[in-house]
Amino acid sequence: MQLIAMLTMLIDHIGYIFFPQDLGWRYIGRIAFPIYCYALVQGHLYTSSKSRYVLRLLIIALIAQIPYNLALDPGGLNVVFTLLLSELVLIALDKLPKLWMGIAAAAPILWVMDHYPLDYNAYGLLLVLIFRYARSYRLVLAHLALNVIYMFYYGWTIQMLSLLPTLVIAYGPELWVYLQKRRVPRWVWWSFYPGHLAVLAIIRLLYYGELPEMDWRSIFVM
Repeated sequence: MQLIAMLTMLIDHIGYIFFPQDLGWRYIGRIAFPIYCYALVQGHLYTSSKSRYVLRLLIIALIAQIPYNLALDPGGLNVVFTLLLSELVLIALDKLPKLWMGIAAAAPILWVMDHYPLDYNAYGLLLVLIFRYARSYRLVLAHLALNVIYMFYYGWTIQMLSLLPTLVIAYGPELWVYLQKRRVPRWVWWSFYPGHLAVLAIIRLLYYGELPEMDWRSIFVM
């Protein structure tokens, strides 16, 4: 599972940087993010210390930020910040006794995520919530509905391919259990995101002869 997530993310980012006209790379890359969302939820459920889990996410997000700006988006926040906010929402929801309280608590966070330059914006949190609270066919239907909404609202047509890992999670438990057993070392899993972005930024510099100028104004101005 982890290897599939890392490989498809790498393919996605290579296509984004070096082959922007070839959407085939981006289609393959749609597989990665649902796996990371699923892994986040599993980590939330089974970690021995949620505070250390949040700290690890924060450290990775901070380490990855400059490589992300140099390789992919000069003025945005990398996807680990999206996952970090999603984890904080999950922690908050665990403490609330009523569903309506959870909806009320999540709504302003969704608004903030949709108005700040976060990678995957509010879609990321919504998908994490789907993996946390939906099961079986409801998981697939909820993810499909989310993708349809974003396809019509934002034009995210290629995001429909992200349903593939969700289908495996929902309907292929034996295969998924097998994939989960094929784990990579923890340090590889946690370091791959900032590490591969740094390498891609260097390759981009060598390939194009320049790097984009980082612009963090959009992070602080809504």
